[in-house]
Amino acid sequence: MTATAFVVALSLRPALTAVGPVLPRIGLDLHLGEAAQGLLGTLPLLAFAVASPVVHLASRRFGMERAVFVSLLVLAFSSALRPYTGQAGLWIGTAVVGAAIAVGNVLVPVIIKRDYAGNVSRATGIYTAFITGGAAIASILAVPIADAVDWRLSLAVWGGLAVLVAVIWLPRTLSPEPTPAARTEDGAPPVSVWRQPTAWLVTGFMGLQSTAFYLFVNWLPTIEISTGGVSERASGVHLFLFQVFGLIGGLSIPFLLKHPTNQRAGLMTASTPILVALLGLLLAPHLAIVWAIVGGLGQGAGLVAALSLISLRGRGHHETTQLSGMAQAVGYTLAAAGPVVAGYLTQVTGGWSTTLVVFAVLAAMQVTLGFVAGRDRR
Repeated sequence: MTATAFVVALSLRPALTAVGPVLPRIGLDLHLGEAAQGLLGTLPLLAFAVASPVVHLASRRFGMERAVFVSLLVLAFSSALRPYTGQAGLWIGTAVVGAAIAVGNVLVPVIIKRDYAGNVSRATGIYTAFITGGAAIASILAVPIADAVDWRLSLAVWGGLAVLVAVIWLPRTLSPEPTPAARTEDGAPPVSVWRQPTAWLVTGFMGLQSTAFYLFVNWLPTIEISTGGVSERASGVHLFLFQVFGLIGGLSIPFLLKHPTNQRAGLMTASTPILVALLGLLLAPHLAIVWAIVGGLGQGAGLVAALSLISLRGRGHHETTQLSGMAQAVGYTLAAAGPVVAGYLTQVTGGWSTTLVVFAVLAAMQVTLGFVAGRDRR
């Protein structure tokens, strides 16, 4: 039954990644300009940031298993209804979709820590592989479904997936969850994660990793076309390779994170390819496909490293849940701002050089945080 945690991961991205490929159709049908379309794509990240810090309250009140189950039902209904309720429904539904997904984002890694305590990093790698797989499937099917019927069904159909996952998850809600102790696993009294220096290191790593990921996802094709002379079709292939190699990086990095107390090697190995890719796009843009692959390896490994760090640094389920909420709240706030800042810098400077330098500096900061946050926790 523990493997159902991975099944939940399949439902955590399709409602988001199905939007991008049909966004021009949505804009045309509902009279949304480019700025509004961009905000629609960013809205779920803002919902993540707002909802993540309070997920632990629902978890403490109802239990993690039941909170995830309710979030899946909310995700199902909001995904199915938002395309058919006009412009207002689309906006409200998208925000609700983001809030529902935030519950899974925060709680499923904590459940994985509990269920796979002896192999957290490898289980986290499998979890992120399921997330990536679900996201890729929705991206690939969005346009064919829209061509066959319309864009509304291409969004609504993923509500059905959430219902199916909720049915699979239901048996886990029927067994009483153990009542966690008031103290953390090392016997220390609980202290708010917002006052813990280690929590801020973990949060900073998560935030920088998320910022780099959404820079690549949103702007990589444009950067390649502008600086490397890459065709539009080739840039799309490169973005696909970025995602594929992200899957490979995510499944590979757990071997360097398995040390019980010291994760420096894994965190720095996961972070360095991101810095290399950004510098490569700046200094040798004609090798764009190489930097897409290198960046993909780093992003997949970086996400697994960030989620593993949350699980490994949290002392007890309650503290891990709070740390997960904190790290994802700050992380997705930075992620939402990153593409906007990148676009603004490029518009002001007239090119991508300054933007790439700024984000390379942020990537170097991520490497540094990996060195500090991954130190022996003893």
